[in-house]
Amino acid sequence: MTAIVDFQNPPDEEIRELLLRVGSIAVVGLSPRNNRPSHGVAVQMQRFGYRIIPVRPAVDNVLGEKAYALLRAVPDRYDLVDVFRNPKYVDSIVDECIALRAPAIWLQEGVINVPAARRARAAGLLVVMDRCVYREYIRLFGPVPRPG
Repeated sequence: MTAIVDFQNPPDEEIRELLLRVGSIAVVGLSPRNNRPSHGVAVQMQRFGYRIIPVRPAVDNVLGEKAYALLRAVPDRYDLVDVFRNPKYVDSIVDECIALRAPAIWLQEGVINVPAARRARAAGLLVVMDRCVYREYIRLFGPVPRPG
């Protein structure tokens, strides 16, 4: 795992609480191709009981859910924004999350943008960076459906 200078992820208990209260996850960069990491993670999270909302331009639907080109186009409420995009795009995604008052943003493994993560946290978002939401779920709960 990459070391992140000057950024601390929330403690396990906060991450556990986040994963318990989340019902729907807007996945930015969700690929319709089943050989892509974003697709595999989203499939597993869907199997665990989360609603997945694909956010990806030029795609009609992924995993049986309507896809949206931008977060601001999603008409439904979501509890977590999970990002599978190059770190250079994270600034604009964080800006959109702040404007939309998203409660939390999760930057997947390798998606590291410390200034954007700090800005999101300063705006009141819970931020997890450079971790895989699926691996964290397994580590904290095991391979079982979402408790609750």
